[in-house]
Amino acid sequence: MTLQELKQSARQLLEENILSFWLTKMVDRENGGFYGRIDGNNVLHPKADKGAVLNARILWTFAAAYRVLGEKAYLDAALRAKAYLLDHFIDRKNGGIYWTVDYQGRPLDMKKQSYAIGFAIYGMSELARATGDEEALNCAVALFNTLEQHAYDSRNMGYIEALTYDWRPIGDMRLSYKDENGSRTMNTHLHILEPYTNLYRVWKDSRLERQLRVLIKIFTEKLLNPETKHLDLFFDDEWQGKRNIESYGHDIEAAWLLTEALEVLGDEELMAKTMPIVNEIAHASEEGLLPDGSMIHEKNLTTGVEDRELHWWVQCENVIGQLNQYQHFGHDEAALQKALLCYQYIQDNLVDREHGEWYWSCRPNDSIHSATKNALGLSKNRDEDKAGPWKCPYHNSRMCLEIIERIG
Repeated sequence: MTLQELKQSARQLLEENILSFWLTKMVDRENGGFYGRIDGNNVLHPKADKGAVLNARILWTFAAAYRVLGEKAYLDAALRAKAYLLDHFIDRKNGGIYWTVDYQGRPLDMKKQSYAIGFAIYGMSELARATGDEEALNCAVALFNTLEQHAYDSRNMGYIEALTYDWRPIGDMRLSYKDENGSRTMNTHLHILEPYTNLYRVWKDSRLERQLRVLIKIFTEKLLNPETKHLDLFFDDEWQGKRNIESYGHDIEAAWLLTEALEVLGDEELMAKTMPIVNEIAHASEEGLLPDGSMIHEKNLTTGVEDRELHWWVQCENVIGQLNQYQHFGHDEAALQKALLCYQYIQDNLVDREHGEWYWSCRPNDSIHSATKNALGLSKNRDEDKAGPWKCPYHNSRMCLEIIERIG
């Protein structure tokens, strides 16, 4: 596949498989915004709760799609998502955004998760970038100020994982039941770096620039494991942690998001200092690569157990990350071939061509690497959502948009 063929394929995948699904199946015309869930068997759950992360990612997706492709339907969807976030998720009294609302838009879990606030900044800043929307920009700036006021720990450096609705300490800070209960996490810092980079594109504020530099320092000095070159995941207030899990998808995602932040800052000295570290993180992630181009999820160094499930989002970030390696490290042909191979894996195994969107993952017990693959075929994960609190149009749409923009 040539680069131009890849670009054409990515646009078709984006518009005909991903965005069309969200426009035709997820718009909630009765209660506003977008539905909260379609399960893995393509059954709509119209009374499912609506999550902040899902709605903010929908906003980002359609704003970015409109910016790149210029289709009015995408702008309309972005404005719908913006309005719903402003009307139902923004906490007008205490600041920040609620974690969940019910299907009618009434607040449910009102805790303040820094991760979710980051995605709201990401979505609002992308709409401002795409259209010059001042209301969206003002919202993004207000959320930035709120996060800095309540969640940034200037003494220890870093962002507190979660707080109560009125910004007091909270016992359970976890994003999900799968996570450790750490007050500092790599995942949340990654998704604060990402929106702060995007916000800086449209709002050249000196304090925002300073915090972007702080975030880069956190990645290179706190999160980076100097021995393995992986990014470790869970820490306490003083950055002490087990350093026992290698998350390959997060590693490769961080490598390209760090590159993006460095480019937006435009500091050549900082870039020269940091890009070699970016390269090391990207290469460390390749410990999760399989011969067919796919990337496994993670490895627990304490137990020695590999989670070999092939998640949709990991494959997306691997494609972008390998393209980033190709572009920024001497047109590394090996990296380009890894991107193309992983993209083909996605096409062959994760895309649902009958119902739209993608499967959550392929199961390791019957994946393409199994000797029984010819008899049983691939095992699609239908137990997890097709669309839901964590299954959003963000990773896969962004992969397609990054391909389109990078190839030009």
